[in-house]
Amino acid sequence: MASNALSLFSSGCGWLWHEPTSPPPSLFTSSKLPSLATTRRLAPVFTTSTATSVLSDNAYTKAKKEEVEAKEQPINGALEDGDDQVSFNQFFQQSKDLLRSDDQFSSGTASGPPRWFSPVDCGAPTTSHDSPLLFFLPGIDGTGLGLVRHHQKLAKHFQVSCLHIPPKDRTPFTDLVKLVERTIRSEHHASPGRPIYLVGESLGACLALSVAALNPDIDLVLILANPATSFSRSPLQAVLPLLRFLPDTPILSLPHILSAVTGAMVAGLEKGVGALQLPQTVEKLSRETVAQSISNLSVLADILPRETLLWKLQMISSASSYVNSRLHAVKAQTVILASGRDPLLPSREEGHRLCGLLATCQIRTFDDCGHFLFLEDAFDLLTAIKNVGFYRRSKERDFVSDYIPPSPSEVKGIMDKNRWVNLVMNPVMLSTLADGKIVRGFAGIPKEGPVLYVGYHMLLGFEIVPLVTQLLEQNNIHLRGIAHPMMFLKWKDESLPDSFYDDFRLMGAVPVSGKNFFKLLSTKSHVLLYPGGVREALHRKGEAYKLFWPERSEFVRMAARFGAKIVPFGAVGEDDIGDLFLDYEDQMKIPFLKKFIEDLTAETAKVRSTVDGETGNQAVHLPGIVPKFPGRFYYKFGKPIETAGRKQALRDREKAHDLYLEVQSEVEKCLAYLLKKRESDPYRNLAARLQYQAIHGFTSEVPSFDLD
Repeated sequence: MASNALSLFSSGCGWLWHEPTSPPPSLFTSSKLPSLATTRRLAPVFTTSTATSVLSDNAYTKAKKEEVEAKEQPINGALEDGDDQVSFNQFFQQSKDLLRSDDQFSSGTASGPPRWFSPVDCGAPTTSHDSPLLFFLPGIDGTGLGLVRHHQKLAKHFQVSCLHIPPKDRTPFTDLVKLVERTIRSEHHASPGRPIYLVGESLGACLALSVAALNPDIDLVLILANPATSFSRSPLQAVLPLLRFLPDTPILSLPHILSAVTGAMVAGLEKGVGALQLPQTVEKLSRETVAQSISNLSVLADILPRETLLWKLQMISSASSYVNSRLHAVKAQTVILASGRDPLLPSREEGHRLCGLLATCQIRTFDDCGHFLFLEDAFDLLTAIKNVGFYRRSKERDFVSDYIPPSPSEVKGIMDKNRWVNLVMNPVMLSTLADGKIVRGFAGIPKEGPVLYVGYHMLLGFEIVPLVTQLLEQNNIHLRGIAHPMMFLKWKDESLPDSFYDDFRLMGAVPVSGKNFFKLLSTKSHVLLYPGGVREALHRKGEAYKLFWPERSEFVRMAARFGAKIVPFGAVGEDDIGDLFLDYEDQMKIPFLKKFIEDLTAETAKVRSTVDGETGNQAVHLPGIVPKFPGRFYYKFGKPIETAGRKQALRDREKAHDLYLEVQSEVEKCLAYLLKKRESDPYRNLAARLQYQAIHGFTSEVPSFDLD
């Protein structure tokens, strides 16, 4: 290893330091800081290797296999799901080892300057050479180990480096800003087309915002957990005057942090008790907390001795004021991750405040999480990045090449969340074999891509959930949907939260465009297309099962270009959910609803602005539906239509249009078949299905009508 890097391994955990090779400029007054040349040495930490393809049709299978292997052969330091305490214990253990390593940088009574390190406890590096850089900026602890639960996952898609601020370091906040600023400017100069991610926690979030405000010309992506910009409203304010007079003991290091870690709230301090009541509070804390984790308290005392804690709290106070005066200058793409049970900061309220002030910002709230969000088992940073659609490797996001397939655990989460739909609607899935025979299940669906699924959009798109989840669960087919741009917008109207479409984005939906369509087919994906779009999904009274397809036949010619199989399909069952009583025409007669529709439509892109008539009417509204006793969903996939070898022939617009009409006709035939056959289904009613399952078991497949 190079002489300017110190590798430290302990208990299966390790770091690669970026140590200065020459004296730094005199810009920083408190201590020596690393030269920028050392921060360029991120690549050796994550050696270049062939990037895992996220585009192949078996990407999910590969991810599932990797996850299984990881469980069978856990890497040192890996965590088992469902154990938050393991997360905190691992954090404290690695912090202990990290603080011990500070001695190797010590000079006199100092414990070394702030410096970058790269975690090497992530297993074999799989990062591509063009993966974006991710810099973690720590909270009040300063260790830089806040992402200890996430290192392995992040290392597959980012080049990760973390800032470590030793406990005895007294670098002012503005100098830390300059340190990070110099680092990102150096990286930006080396790779100007690659985004730089700043992940900041609490104090680190203030640091990230400050750097972004000073560097609007650099492509930064900010991921901020419980920003300390709300410190003026924090219960920690009550601790500041007490710290000047309290002895330096583990019990008094930071009661609020201890309470957040252990879940034992120190009610007295939160209410701002006086010094006379403090001994009783400390005694209670000793009984309930120290007995649980004496070793962790000892490490915490080393991380945040009284003088350091006082310095850090004063720094947070000045940092909060510093960044709040500069929020107007922040242009970076930002997501706020706010905990609902943060005892240290009013994080939920602050997240919404920041979203209202920042130019490009989204918020995600985690109701059951505390202040140390990154150490919570209920939180996954990579999943959060996927949900908001923030992962990209260049200035503009490529919805195909930048897409990261869902992990098996993410798929399970989506399945569990939507399992009630499959249970209640108990969908009947039919497909058509090459000889025209109709069979139950997906036997007639092509396994190999590219495959284009072209179908009918039921009211509000209710058919999507069973379609996508069952194809993946039963046939291992990951369906990528061509979606309306509204799924990718930041909504001004808070009645529709930003997280509303997270699952669709996580499963790989892409905005409708010829470019995205081309890329999906070129990567042999299974693509879902609804030519009727919003006009079909938000149809009016009396328009159920009526197609609203445009006259153009472009998707046929695109499919032929790649030899894709076209699978026409129909889905029936929307009127088994409820009755449409307030449609578009009705709402446009009510002034306040008319205004709402106009504003909502203006906020979304008009996909078919050049298409005349009803087909081009993509007005966005929320139809009024009266729920009723649920019926059943039915799907029929027609015989796959081959386009391989017809590329030249289908360049002729007339022949392409003939095939387009054939697909349209097949979809209509599928709908007609289902509408007729469902009338003979003895288990169309929910009560009949429940009775059947009560007798035969709730995991048994409920029969339907006889097939022709």
